[in-house]
Amino acid sequence: MNYKKGGFKKAAYKGYANAKNNPARRCNFGKCVPQDYVRSHMWYNINTANGHENIPKNRNNVARKMTSDQIAEAQKMAREMVEANPKLIGE
Repeated sequence: MNYKKGGFKKAAYKGYANAKNNPARRCNFGKCVPQDYVRSHMWYNINTANGHENIPKNRNNVARKMTSDQIAEAQKMAREMVEANPKLIGE
């Protein structure tokens, strides 16, 4: 799949496995989007549910930079995101 500007997020919503990790990394490192640890953690939570092996380590690295309230917000956002976009879980 060819990912153009903004395409990673759209592809992730459609369920493309390779695209699901990219929003997390972009939010974590501020690449092409403002740095946002809460959104990064949210995407890492979704990717962990998909069984990606390295994702829990990445999520924990982001969590070290966050408050407990931010982590709780990220978890809530992940639940809401999956409820609204069930294709985010699974292949």
